[in-house]
Amino acid sequence: MKPRLASVGAVAAGFIVTALTSTAADAVMHAAGIFPSAPRLMSDGLFALAAAYRALFTVAGGYVTARLAPDRPMRHTWILAGIGLFAGLAGVVAYYTMGGAELGPAWYAISIPFEAIPCVWLGGRLAASRRSSARAFEMSS
Repeated sequence: MKPRLASVGAVAAGFIVTALTSTAADAVMHAAGIFPSAPRLMSDGLFALAAAYRALFTVAGGYVTARLAPDRPMRHTWILAGIGLFAGLAGVVAYYTMGGAELGPAWYAISIPFEAIPCVWLGGRLAASRRSSARAFEMSS
């Protein structure tokens, strides 16, 4: 595979992992009755739960991106983090445009772009350290 295509694929895979796992977890929480159906609003505790698992899935997205990157894994994770930040900021704009408090607490909408950079970075660092450990093991064998 050409390096540019592999790079795009690595970033896309990380984004897809983050988006699909977050969406699937939301669906499971609604189907299980843990999250209420619309138009009922969730409690702050349930929004905190959603923020927590979204953070974990964002770390996973950064990890996948770095593992699949053909070279410079942290550069790829920074690109994914930028995309996540931009998407999260678009969500904040949508939150305030579409009714704000009627959708949920502002802290939740604002938390999404704020967790993008550190969570993706953490996933990338975990993958990069695993890559360097594997290389060191191969060299010593």
